[in-house]
Amino acid sequence: MTKVERILVIGGARALGAAVARRAVKDGYDVVIGARDLAAAEALAAELDATAVRIDLQDETTMAAAAARLADGIDHIVTTGSAPHDVRAVELDHDKLMAAFTAKVIGPMLVAKHFAPVLRPSGSIVLFSGVVGWRPGPGSLVKGVTNGAVEYVARHLAADLAPVRVNAISPGVVDSGAWDRLGDGKAGLLGKSAAGTLVGRYGESDDVVDTVMWLLRAGFISGETVHLEGGARHKTS
Repeated sequence: MTKVERILVIGGARALGAAVARRAVKDGYDVVIGARDLAAAEALAAELDATAVRIDLQDETTMAAAAARLADGIDHIVTTGSAPHDVRAVELDHDKLMAAFTAKVIGPMLVAKHFAPVLRPSGSIVLFSGVVGWRPGPGSLVKGVTNGAVEYVARHLAADLAPVRVNAISPGVVDSGAWDRLGDGKAGLLGKSAAGTLVGRYGESDDVVDTVMWLLRAGFISGETVHLEGGARHKTS
């Protein structure tokens, strides 16, 4: 009988995390939804017949408690957490700066700390970076630096946790629901993003989810960042 693999999706109660959780259930994984908002995680878990745990990337105690609860073993971890602070240097707020680094860089390293003892050797961790790490611009300082740092977190964790595989995905602008907060401005953002790619479109949630699911099964890839932005880094005009 084939063993059912267990996947923990941190940030799994909304947007891309929820899309990953839904696909993982569909593909036959035993899914654990980790989120700061436990009620939201429990609501989605009830819908999907999954499990919910509270994990706040800003609070190490929640990671330790979740790891203890899942001590019988985890195969894969996907972490999508972020805490945007999209301002120029002269407007930086120390606490928001620290929150951004914790969500993208420090938090995932602490997740590795607590879950390494329960991660099966054939398993993997998937982190999330972003195209802004390679395309600097005004107001993107914090997002750019934190996303860029994720590439190095993936490289070094891959060496530190081997044979567990660690990789990162660096998406461009994706219509995952996260941009709905812009209201009428969303269409303009997506249109501009599409024009800034080589393939002439913006990303869809399925583009990202397909890549996550591929990386979970890509047993000979570790320490890499997969750029998923339609060639936006290479667009010159």
